[in-house]
Amino acid sequence: MSHGKMPAMDTFNPLRDAVPPGEIKRALIIKLRHHGDVLVSSPVFSALKAHAPQAEIDALVYADTAEMLTLHPAISQVHVVGRHWKRLGVIGQLRAEVALFNSLQARGYDLVIHLTEHWRGAWLCRLLKPRWSVGPAIAGRNRRWQASFTHLQASPKNALRHMVEANLDALRRIGIQPGPDERRMLLIPGGLADQRVAALLEKFGLQGQHFIHVHPASRWFFKCWPVARMASLIEALQNEGHVVVLTAAPSPEEKAMLEAIQARLPRPAFSLSGELSLKELAALTRQARLFIGVDSAPMHIAAAVGTPTLALFGPSGDKQWGPWGVPARVVSSTRHACRPCGIDGCGGGKVSDCLSSLTVAEVLAAAHELLAQ
Repeated sequence: MSHGKMPAMDTFNPLRDAVPPGEIKRALIIKLRHHGDVLVSSPVFSALKAHAPQAEIDALVYADTAEMLTLHPAISQVHVVGRHWKRLGVIGQLRAEVALFNSLQARGYDLVIHLTEHWRGAWLCRLLKPRWSVGPAIAGRNRRWQASFTHLQASPKNALRHMVEANLDALRRIGIQPGPDERRMLLIPGGLADQRVAALLEKFGLQGQHFIHVHPASRWFFKCWPVARMASLIEALQNEGHVVVLTAAPSPEEKAMLEAIQARLPRPAFSLSGELSLKELAALTRQARLFIGVDSAPMHIAAAVGTPTLALFGPSGDKQWGPWGVPARVVSSTRHACRPCGIDGCGGGKVSDCLSSLTVAEVLAAAHELLAQ
């Protein structure tokens, strides 16, 4: 019997098909989803870079979500798929697709990690022929899907695992265990965004002052709190002496919601409705004392820039999508056992009782807890 020194437990890896991080030269991480989905994948880049510092790591995302990842220190290049390509006609779309594929092929990836169920990721793994490829195991998918990847990542069978951890499971599947500091979301606004926001705050007379950033809307309106209650919350905060800055996306629906809130306020709040890019929104939020919003990309942006976050949740799951990695409070109904249901309003009617029932007093109390920290 050998009495030699046993390997340290922290270096032991029981995974037989683990990928050696030191042999990864170039990696591509694919996340073809909405803004918030892309942002919650940002720790995957940080963790992979921490374990394979020699690797160049690229991203493939939809063009409109690219700002969620550009300037990320772990990312070498951000490649994009245009949602508008289908409107270019057959020849135009084919040219765009070929140009993208040629750019990806020229990078010579050793590792491709596909974080969604989109078939594009499977086909790219087949065509790019990386040494290693990771994709989600999806029930009901045929053998062609399964054979596209060298490693299949198991997904949790409940709604209790945060999407940050679910994304990081792709690394765990190949033997890379992210440390606590590597699990943080990250969004870098950049110098130009910081400068423009500084100029806007100076215009309001708010440069260097504390303020609360409120973003009431979501692209999915069944996730939104009623206008009258949001206005009452803002009025209560103003009466306590807090300065409130409102934002909304450029869409007519979100801007109209903000106008309806402002119309109910005795003293309209400062508003940057529809005026900010995603990077500028991040720059503004980073300077706020507190962010208040709903389950939306701006809520994830607040967490990614380190701002204390108060989030209102209705039919969507806060265990999966709540604020990550910052001081936070989630206000959700304890009176509706049916939530989270994932339905676009009760009965599909675009209005969620579990949100409508939340009181101003409940949300204000949560704000006070965060402001006291």
